[in-house]
Amino acid sequence: MQNKTLTLQSLLETHEQPFIIIGASLTVLAINKAFEIHFGLSREQLIGKPCCPNNPECRHKRLFERLEPYAGSFSNEFSEETIQINVHGYPLIDNNGVFCLGESISLASVEKQKKRQKQMVGDCVAFSNFKHKIDQAAATDISVLLTGETGTGKEVAAAYLHQHSKRSSGEFVIVDCTILTGELFESELFGHQKGSFTGATSSEKGLFQLADQGTLFLDEIGELPLSLQPKLLRALESGQYRSVGSTSTQCANVRAICATHRNLAEMVNQGLFREDLYYRLSVFPIQIPPLRERLQDIPVLVDHLLQQAGNISGSSYSLTQSALIKLLQHQWPGNIRELRNCLQLAIGLCTNNVISENDIIITHVRQPAKPMASSEKIEEKIRTLASFDSKQNLNPMEIMEAEFITQLIQKYKGNRKQIAFEMNISERTLYRKLKRLNLNSPIAL
Repeated sequence: MQNKTLTLQSLLETHEQPFIIIGASLTVLAINKAFEIHFGLSREQLIGKPCCPNNPECRHKRLFERLEPYAGSFSNEFSEETIQINVHGYPLIDNNGVFCLGESISLASVEKQKKRQKQMVGDCVAFSNFKHKIDQAAATDISVLLTGETGTGKEVAAAYLHQHSKRSSGEFVIVDCTILTGELFESELFGHQKGSFTGATSSEKGLFQLADQGTLFLDEIGELPLSLQPKLLRALESGQYRSVGSTSTQCANVRAICATHRNLAEMVNQGLFREDLYYRLSVFPIQIPPLRERLQDIPVLVDHLLQQAGNISGSSYSLTQSALIKLLQHQWPGNIRELRNCLQLAIGLCTNNVISENDIIITHVRQPAKPMASSEKIEEKIRTLASFDSKQNLNPMEIMEAEFITQLIQKYKGNRKQIAFEMNISERTLYRKLKRLNLNSPIAL
């Protein structure tokens, strides 16, 4: 088990948010440096200890029973401070195929949020024009739609917009639309009452209630199933909703900021996105420029990202001139996310905290030059699943899970039933995992 923990620990430090890993025995396996800093707890105090020693209604236990991702607002059980925390939890698989729980945590406390002000960094013309639009939007209270390629920093832009708006004293609540299914939608957004469904052992607030007088950030809104879009529209239009199992109507005054890398207008034309919801969300559309259009910002971005990494690790990092030149010569199809991950790897490889040209490892994704035979296409699809390009939207822990499922796809030649059997999950659960990890389209199951 120690080797597993060390492997996971090396990946945990790439997370800026507090992150914790919990085993099936409901004990803590690992935490990252950000967790230690935000909660004032050391690894020695938590690792090997029960995850919820004072809470018999453990949410982590429910995940191991269902193997389904979840998101919501919960009371902080990691310290004596009485604050709410926003949580995204999902199952993970270690190198030996053993399931565990990964939980990414953001702090709902307004005081904590103010200490963690988001910064948008850059000074080129493309960035300045974009930032001007963000500042204009912050002065209003209308809905904003952030569009752009994956990795351009849409969440950072949304947080900055909230922090500079009249709602900055309220909460900035993130809704990950990629994990909202029919079963989860109303419970996560509107909350539920105790006993309203199997597993509802306590009443819980919904994200709408938490965002009251604040901002609701709907990330990857283009992934929200068509069947759920009317419910979201109704709540945004009226501000009224009912928690699951309740007969009374509640009200919440929220500002909606949405983000997507998809072309929502084209989705409307294809019947994949409701036209009325599109117009409700895109009152103030803002396009975020890709990094290749603002390469002159790379030096200041690198300084900012290295400073962030140093704040977490307690160290100071620098870059040689040849290393910076190598960064400037790349086009960065994965945008700022790719740059950040590249620097995280370089930090792990460098000597004496000085990043040299040899420490900069850049992954180049190549397209096949000629048509391939069917057997070659299958092998190419499998390689694509493991490539950097197909995982630009995934965090390191999700990449580990995706690679394990990719191996099973190869082993069983895409047979969904056999893959689900080996993973000890239902085919329905497997389907959701494939969709969440972007493993659906490259190979037909």
